Amino acid sequence: MLSRTTLDRRSVVSGLAILASAAVAGSRSALAQAGASAPVAAGAPLPIVATFSILADFIAQVGGDRLALTSLVQAGADAHVYSPTPADARALVASRLIFINGLGFEGWVNRLIKSSATKATVVTATRSIVPLKAESKGGGHAHAGHDHGESDPHAWQSVANAKIYVANIEAALVAADPASAEIYRANARAYTGKLDALDAELRASIARIPTDRRKVITSHDAFQYFEKAYGISFISPRGVSTSAEPSPQAVGRIIRQIKAEKIPAVFLENISDQRLIQRIAQETGARVGGTLYSDALTPAGGPAPNYIAMMQHNMRQIVGALAVA
Repeated sequence: MLSRTTLDRRSVVSGLAILASAAVAGSRSALAQAGASAPVAAGAPLPIVATFSILADFIAQVGGDRLALTSLVQAGADAHVYSPTPADARALVASRLIFINGLGFEGWVNRLIKSSATKATVVTATRSIVPLKAESKGGGHAHAGHDHGESDPHAWQSVANAKIYVANIEAALVAADPASAEIYRANARAYTGKLDALDAELRASIARIPTDRRKVITSHDAFQYFEKAYGISFISPRGVSTSAEPSPQAVGRIIRQIKAEKIPAVFLENISDQRLIQRIAQETGARVGGTLYSDALTPAGGPAPNYIAMMQHNMRQIVGALAVA
């Protein structure tokens, strides 16, 4: 049975899809007459759409200034609960390639693509990644009130998977713009080298943490791939929603869970009441960590303005909370 939240979201998306279709009808006609799949003019940037900020960063690293890149969901915004706009549909119509994450991450995107009637090629950036099964560990919570289905879509949380994203992006850009193929290939090689260095850095950081301390509670249910790649156990707090600040009673349950499972660190970004934070720390001895970024980058000037910075920031937070002084 669908929840009221799911029905409301579908209604909103369907309504916006109707508006979007009307708004872009003229644009579709013009593009059809011009040939939406015509070769890119020499020197003209390739119009590209990405669904969210992390994916857009991967694309920017490969495409560089050869692209006119639009991210539908901007940095700092949540792709899970995003509501498309008529401007998004117009961007799809004008694009040559539309990059999506897939694996159920953008529940709204297929309806938006269909309503826009775009002729752009849709590229699933997670192609050939082996998905992990979505699960709620430790009797945890629904992730921000939504359900991804059988697969966990947060595949970028493993750097090895990030390299697959890059390879898929490179192949799609080369196919769409063969004249710039060597640029895309060189950019992809250079960025893949940076990802190799990042992976080695993360593993060296993990080595500083005693094996028996490599587990945390987090209100983000989005780190399964990180867990499998780097050996940190992420445990969801029992009976706590990510979308609302827990009550004192729920904090009591968290405290009992920390004690029972001997968890040395807690990352609960949805708690703003410092009295609750202090209670957790005082009653359990667990360190309360800072913010972990999972589904979106921060705007420029923030601690996670790109993928590499995001992964480095998260690891610093984890090591700071778990490593023995």
